[in-house]
Amino acid sequence: MNKILITGSNGLLGQKLVYKLRNKTNIKCIATARGENRLLAKDGYEYATLDITNRNNVEEIFSTYLPDVVINTAAMTNVDACETDKENCWAMNVNALDYQVSVLENLKQHNPNYNPHFIHLSTDFIFDGTHGPLDEQAIPNPLSYYAESKLAAEVIVQKSNLHWAIARTVLVYGIVDNMSRNNIVLWVKQNLEQGKVINVVDDQFRTPTLAEDLADGCILIAEKKAQGIYNISGKDFYSILELAQVVADYYKLDKSLIKPSKSADIKQPAKRPPITGFIIDKAKNELGYSPHSFVEGIQLLEEQIKLINK
Repeated sequence: MNKILITGSNGLLGQKLVYKLRNKTNIKCIATARGENRLLAKDGYEYATLDITNRNNVEEIFSTYLPDVVINTAAMTNVDACETDKENCWAMNVNALDYQVSVLENLKQHNPNYNPHFIHLSTDFIFDGTHGPLDEQAIPNPLSYYAESKLAAEVIVQKSNLHWAIARTVLVYGIVDNMSRNNIVLWVKQNLEQGKVINVVDDQFRTPTLAEDLADGCILIAEKKAQGIYNISGKDFYSILELAQVVADYYKLDKSLIKPSKSADIKQPAKRPPITGFIIDKAKNELGYSPHSFVEGIQLLEEQIKLINK
């Protein structure tokens, strides 16, 4: 039986992974996060409290479970918060990653038969956004502290002697249990339903990623024991403005409330790359990755919202 340990299981991707892996007969799923378990379903997996910024805690949990696969989804992802709280950003995104890698390397050294597969989540924000969509060979050039921290983490993973893979992704959206943070689809929908005018940038381009698709991509990497870097994102390339318009069209809401704006006019502490988006041919060909279209993604979200509101 394969033991898969997920860090950051309270987050959007973490939850989707637990829900897809729980109750799988050939997998023991270990969900870990700081504090209490926020998932509504408590069966079909084990939960352990883990603070990845505490090396001793990492050592304790990893040596207790000796996971065959670790999927590291835990990170500080609020780009502006990372810019203003650099210490916490580095602790969460770099030091914590270093702890995980070195603990696994130590365990591997002392257990000759132990060869864990470390799968790390990364981001399109490591690029400077001069062009896109990008493939796995694109050269990183971070514009923000968040991006610097994520690139530093990638370097640690790549230099490790672990069996490793990096899953890079773009603008993830989805619905989670006990949701505290909004996503682009719900933000557009809720504002337009209330008749509010929203300013949306027309000079940033992305390939939005459904959280379920990203989870599937990570699981495919684990199942195929794949190594190296994989772009795991949606397949549709949009400006953020077009993306908002697609949401409005889907819900038959008033598109005239969406006002185009420029990134420079939105005062944000951290710089965003203007154009990213991913070419996902490698993941399709090597892993059999097959993401939903953006419209199909909205449809899935809508079904989930209806279930929640029942």
